[in-house]
Amino acid sequence: MTPREQKAQAQTFDRWLAEHRGILFKVVRAYAFTIHDQDDLYQEICAQLWRSVPKFQHASSETTWIYRVSLYTAMRWSKTQKKHRSQPLAGHEPVLTPLDQPDDQRLAWLYQQIAKLNEVDRSVTLMMFDGIPYAEIAEALGISESNVGVKVHRIKQRLTRAAEEGGIS
Repeated sequence: MTPREQKAQAQTFDRWLAEHRGILFKVVRAYAFTIHDQDDLYQEICAQLWRSVPKFQHASSETTWIYRVSLYTAMRWSKTQKKHRSQPLAGHEPVLTPLDQPDDQRLAWLYQQIAKLNEVDRSVTLMMFDGIPYAEIAEALGISESNVGVKVHRIKQRLTRAAEEGGIS
């Protein structure tokens, strides 16, 4: 890779991190549940995004590409974590800091419900909440657009039932 290509890769990567920070936080929060695991997953997603910059061909939107890379990385990481539970390093300061948002019990409840979904449904949910069109969700996850529609319908039903049972409004 030439110095010019390396500079372009670094600029694209930095812009992606700045512009799509919210996506990364959502994916990390939906797949990792302790601050140390979230930190590990965030770093893994960043490494994969860095590697993916040269592969991005503009066939889909940047948002879809970033979701695809982030979600596949999170799913792979999640499977690995189940096999190898690690202990956080003593004195380790987390790299990932949450967005400046007040604690919202409804948002915490929503992430708890999302965590109960299987990996594909979690991915669909995150992208759906961001208003990503079904066609782009299907492309990012490698499923049909009609399958996305069915999944969205079932997820909405499940969340509605959980909210009614839990008294969330």
